[in-house]
Amino acid sequence: MTIRMMGQASAAMKALQHRLDTIGHNLANSNTHGYKARKVEFQSLLKQNINNLSDPNNARGRITPNGIRVGTGAKVGTTNSNLALGAMQVTGRNLDTMLLHENHFYQIRVQQDGVDEIRYTRNGAFYVTPLGNGQVELVTSDGYPVYGVNGPIRFNDHFDAIRINERGEVIVTYGTTDVVAGRLAIVEIVRPRLLEAVGDNAFRLPDLAALGYNLDEIVRMAPGDVPLVKNQALETSNVSIQEEMTDMIITQRAYQLNARAITTADQMQGLINQLR
Repeated sequence: MTIRMMGQASAAMKALQHRLDTIGHNLANSNTHGYKARKVEFQSLLKQNINNLSDPNNARGRITPNGIRVGTGAKVGTTNSNLALGAMQVTGRNLDTMLLHENHFYQIRVQQDGVDEIRYTRNGAFYVTPLGNGQVELVTSDGYPVYGVNGPIRFNDHFDAIRINERGEVIVTYGTTDVVAGRLAIVEIVRPRLLEAVGDNAFRLPDLAALGYNLDEIVRMAPGDVPLVKNQALETSNVSIQEEMTDMIITQRAYQLNARAITTADQMQGLINQLR
């Protein structure tokens, strides 16, 4: 029994440590624009069913399954992202944008460390970087190219002004002439729970074919005839400091309780070993 107690407590502590790490990650990104809070969900490990029906009275009027179920602990089931909209922060900067609808994302291309894939982000703080051939490219704060409906958004570098309108069109001004350099390829993720957080405030999709999906079923281009973004504003993180602090205290208490259970089991084993 003491060994079972120690195993259950050890498994619970491992899961609770993962939850504490996730809470710490949320708190560290509470001021990160476009960040989505993550939440850990637990699930039970295998149970042992013990037959206790030697007395017929135990089955009388019983609704639950027969026997006593003894669990072997818990483990981390999933880590889900809360994709609710964050608050708006007005910045006054022409290349700052905020997506107005849930499940809408910007597309960026990541090419590093052998990775070459399209990722998705809600952070609309964009910049321009020179390409060395008289052109510049629209990029994220990490330098990743931002995709437009026709690929990366590139234009001549001798411009006088630049802005992004509510439809996601990048409008570049040369003297008194406005030119549409491209339109942001804003997409709607139909099944957002499939998204996997990969760092740098971005998400990726798993191998959809292995899950029985086609890319067109999951990723749809947002309509270009309705307002999609708010210019000169950014979406703040949707992390609730109060909620995270409450969850952290609860998780710490649960971790301490399981640690005490292991200590108690160890003491019980010591007493048993001393019996003669």
